[in-house]
Amino acid sequence: MASITKFVRKIHFKTPEKEKQHFARKLVGFSSEEMFNVVADVKNYDKFVPFCTKSTVHSESTNNLRATLEIGFPPIIESYTSNVTLIRPKLVRAVCSEGRLFHYLENTWRFSSGLKSNPRSCIIDFYICFRFKSLIHSQIALFFFDNLVSKMEKAFIEEAGKRYGQATVPIYPLEVVKT
Repeated sequence: MASITKFVRKIHFKTPEKEKQHFARKLVGFSSEEMFNVVADVKNYDKFVPFCTKSTVHSESTNNLRATLEIGFPPIIESYTSNVTLIRPKLVRAVCSEGRLFHYLENTWRFSSGLKSNPRSCIIDFYICFRFKSLIHSQIALFFFDNLVSKMEKAFIEEAGKRYGQATVPIYPLEVVKT
């Protein structure tokens, strides 16, 4: 009986992966400029990004901003601060600079031309890579990561629809090109 209990503990309490990464590439029916505007609108993330309960921009210039996001769901709510690089309309890249939640976090959105026949389309390359400081957060991420990332990507595209109207083409997943 003791050996069964040990086996069950190993299954349920296995050490989570220390680093999580996700790459995605999609063709969407919004222009690079439209998608850039949505992703760069950090001050409004709390209105449309899942599990973002507060978003505060501390400083902002043409190509950079510094912001703190509060994420989670009660009773687990944490915040972190990121430095965000903005290259209109091609790139939004956030790197966590401080907080108790992550050892590091990088979140990159790249926007490039979509269909030649449809200027209101673009290709989104989305990348996120992070490592939690807490074993509890790592364990939670192990179970919810794919679902959370999918909801997050979808939220930005849905927000583009709310701001700019119906997409000109359906979302089409593409093969990821890692550089």
